[in-house]
Amino acid sequence: MHQGQQFERSVFFVSDGTAITAETLGHSLLAQFPNVKFNVRIIPYISSEEAALKVVEEINACYHEEGELPLVFDTLVDANVRDVINTANAVNLDVFEGMISKLEQELKTAPTKLIGQTHAVTNTEHYKARIDAVHFALDNDDGARTRHYDKADIILIGVSRSGKTPTAIYLSLQFGIRVANYPLTEEDLDDNRLPKVLRDHKKKLFGLMIDPDRLVAIRTERKAGSRYASYSQCQMELRAIEGIFISEGIPFLNVTEMSIEEISTRILQITGLNRRVS
Repeated sequence: MHQGQQFERSVFFVSDGTAITAETLGHSLLAQFPNVKFNVRIIPYISSEEAALKVVEEINACYHEEGELPLVFDTLVDANVRDVINTANAVNLDVFEGMISKLEQELKTAPTKLIGQTHAVTNTEHYKARIDAVHFALDNDDGARTRHYDKADIILIGVSRSGKTPTAIYLSLQFGIRVANYPLTEEDLDDNRLPKVLRDHKKKLFGLMIDPDRLVAIRTERKAGSRYASYSQCQMELRAIEGIFISEGIPFLNVTEMSIEEISTRILQITGLNRRVS
């Protein structure tokens, strides 16, 4: 294959639970190969040898159809089920097998072998903290309510469609952080100052910036051909809000090329916010 040439490869994420762990790790590894287009199939809750045999049939059918060995990431605890999956015509990349055996040797104790423990609710207080934080983020989304800002851990601000809501939801669900978000409108930007409701909570503010071209593309999907989605409007809003961030000393981050996970991690790093759950 010539450098820069793109080709396709099938990938299976197989798990006895939700497959979130296999998918998360797998995507992190596959992201290192941008020239490959990966066709992903997610197969959760494979907890018996019978179910595993059906998965093997699907993987083998994929191999015979495409002529390339599929990549299989699995997080299977049961060794018998894992052995069945390993009979497939595929490149088997077991996420747990090597690590669990090393941990077992080092800790000198056997693992539980219980299925589905990765995302099980083992700490009810942490689970409740996450759910409460998600409810808070939804209740305080897009400036809908402001009277509970005193209870927020952080308040995300930015222009419309700059990624505030998905970032707030991720921070709340993943880390149990109480996040509000507030869009600065054209009227706010014309005044070149923060609205009073935000000035009262200035220490909690964090800004999200985005490049004009990206903002135009996002807004065009919502309202094509509108002034709202025009380049001049987006550029004007972004220049104005960046001026506010700088003059008010509000920390901010350009999120144009970042995933939600990276945005959230960078926010925690910059602000020093403590995760309520881990």
